[in-house]
Amino acid sequence: MEYLLAGLGIITALLILKIRAMKQSLRQIRKDFSDRSGGESNGLLSVSSRDRDLCRLASDMNEALKKQRQAYLLYHQGDRELKSAITHISHDLRTPLTAISGYLELLKAEEKSETAGKYLSIIEERTGHMKKLCEEMFAYSLISAGEEEELPLETVDVNRMLEDCILQYHGALEEKGIALTVDISEKRILRSLNKMQMERVFSNLMSNALKYSDGDLSISLDDSGMICFANGAAGLSALEAERLFGRFYTVENAQNSTGLGLAIAKAFVERMQGTMQAKYREGRLYILLSFPEERDCEKTCHPE
Repeated sequence: MEYLLAGLGIITALLILKIRAMKQSLRQIRKDFSDRSGGESNGLLSVSSRDRDLCRLASDMNEALKKQRQAYLLYHQGDRELKSAITHISHDLRTPLTAISGYLELLKAEEKSETAGKYLSIIEERTGHMKKLCEEMFAYSLISAGEEEELPLETVDVNRMLEDCILQYHGALEEKGIALTVDISEKRILRSLNKMQMERVFSNLMSNALKYSDGDLSISLDDSGMICFANGAAGLSALEAERLFGRFYTVENAQNSTGLGLAIAKAFVERMQGTMQAKYREGRLYILLSFPEERDCEKTCHPE
């Protein structure tokens, strides 16, 4: 009986040691996998245990890592090639489009029939749209590639800048019959921003409202510095709202949209250490913007 108990004790001790070794190996596999799963590392998993099942697990995970790394490299290579192609194409198109615009201005001064004038206006409108597309493609490709020259930051009065932007677009909003509601804090909100980029951000947000609004636009700036653009957008969905910041993404009711305006705006915001996000609640689109601290803007925008 004593020998039996001693044998069971030895077996139990061996099993405990094996379990501990397996748990240690599993922890090491988990750590190595976490370190290598980003796609940038060339290392593979190694396991010190001789357990056959653990070795098979490590082998299968290594195969998955190889496939993930290959997909990662292909994606980034394709992304770099796309950005490079966009940069070159947009740059090559800008010069002839500028020349076309110049000749159109000369033609407008010439005598012409009413029909010719109508066609000329259409050509001018289409040319302007192409120029805008090229400019936004070029700007986005530089931003996403990190090649744009760093612009200096300065102390900016956000209240004043937002008010100026609203005044600039007031006529366009009235022309489209969009009812505007403004709630700007009386507290002076100062942030360290790049003025040119910030003006571009506000301009792109106003343009977005002109494209997607169902007839209303609410703009607010609270005491914390949180900015909210909200409008009815029954034609959108929660999924489409999440994709609005994607490059070249447009929805069916966007007229003459390049699909880059909000992508550029978000890139500018992030370069200034800010945050921008889109939410969709009960048929309304909310675009929330803050510099630099993050706070829940839902009390200001009431998207619940």
